[in-house]
Amino acid sequence: MGLFKKIGQALKKTREAIGRKIDAILSHGQLNDEFYDDLCDILISCDIGVKTSMQIVEEVRTKAHKEKIRTAEDVKKALKQVLVDMFEELPKIEIEYPCIITIIGVNGVGKTTTIGKLSKYFKNNKKEVTLVAGDTFRAAASAQLNEWADRTKTRIIKHEEGADAAAVVFDGISSAKAKKTDVLIVDTAGRLHTKTNLMEELKKIDKVINREYENAHKYNFIVLDSTTGQNALSQINAFSEYVDIDGIVLTKLDGTAKGGVIVAIEKEYKLPVVFVGTGEGVDDIDTFNAKEFVDELF
Repeated sequence: MGLFKKIGQALKKTREAIGRKIDAILSHGQLNDEFYDDLCDILISCDIGVKTSMQIVEEVRTKAHKEKIRTAEDVKKALKQVLVDMFEELPKIEIEYPCIITIIGVNGVGKTTTIGKLSKYFKNNKKEVTLVAGDTFRAAASAQLNEWADRTKTRIIKHEEGADAAAVVFDGISSAKAKKTDVLIVDTAGRLHTKTNLMEELKKIDKVINREYENAHKYNFIVLDSTTGQNALSQINAFSEYVDIDGIVLTKLDGTAKGGVIVAIEKEYKLPVVFVGTGEGVDDIDTFNAKEFVDELF
């Protein structure tokens, strides 16, 4: 199945929630204040957020006035262009090798599954991959990651439960350097900002990575569950207090009508969505494409 079709299927619920409503107000043909208020309400209902929705609608209104747009279909095209332009203003991440990708996020967002999918993604692109079981806090976390390593035929570095996570990462880096691994993917414990000790551990892991592998390209990706909607924003805010976040991996896009949260994230934090989970299969992950996303949004 092509990526375009995967994204389309993943966004089905969001598209149903937003697309039909937009088509309904566009059918009235009156581009007045009431129309733009209704458009703003629709965007808010899909978790784009109040502030971001208002900004987007104002840009559409300005564009419509400047370009003398009169038809409903042209307004829809203007909205799509405003969104695409917004995404394209963000920094682009082109992954370079060798690299270390540290996966962070709260429990339950799908970090372990994401790591398994990323492992398969890079292997499909002819890269040598090693996984590091840096979540030594949660019971069975290492065992679950090991299952993904077996499934994707990927090397894994792990210690016993309760071990020093930074020490596991140190061993993973040593192994990656010795074997000239292209991609080292580091799992970390799911944590909330209230778990100060785990947040400090994350800082320690980050310090070890920067100290021990100077020549590697380093990326901190936060995994966000799209079904949580606006809660994803508070998670970014909490983690960014401890480590620099380079990009986002969005999961469970196929299970929500809140796919618009991507727009809010991009607008507020200027963080690029790097990968998107498009289903439950091991191959159901790929790089984010702004135009494709917007085309399938409504």
